[in-house]
Amino acid sequence: DVAGDAGPKQDPVTMGSMAADFLKLPNGPRIAMIETGGWDTHVGQNGRLKVQLGALDRMLGALKAGLGKDWAFTTVLVATEFGRTAAANGTGGTDHGTATSAMLIGGAVKGGRIVTDWPGLGQAALYQQRDLKPTAELDALIAGAAGESLGIEPGLVGRKVFERELKPMSGLIRT
Repeated sequence: DVAGDAGPKQDPVTMGSMAADFLKLPNGPRIAMIETGGWDTHVGQNGRLKVQLGALDRMLGALKAGLGKDWAFTTVLVATEFGRTAAANGTGGTDHGTATSAMLIGGAVKGGRIVTDWPGLGQAALYQQRDLKPTAELDALIAGAAGESLGIEPGLVGRKVFERELKPMSGLIRT
């Protein structure tokens, strides 16, 4: 992404609907990945995030509507590979930071909670006085969610996908 990138290049409703159509096929895929751009908000973050989050909401709404009754068995992970600084920079945006957040949503998810220790955004709680302090590994969330969703031992997912031992998060998916 570049600072001038104003948002997704594809219509979010179309992307969500297309993913649902593929996932509903009797012999179709069990996993889909949708990548969206425009999240690198170094400049004018408030307006850009309004656009981005609205598009994400429409895409997920189209996915849910398209899956119909299958939404009850669906797990969606919304994540990014890097965080943002806790405070705005001089151009009304934020710079690359250390920690981030991820959302696990869908009918199969044991939701309605935050699954980590929230350190807060006060100056004393920040990592290196600039970033949200990391309290959990994204890899642990991915291994736990993927393992529980697909009926694979989450530790095996960690070893095979991330090629290391990790402690996957557990209790994420309804059984």
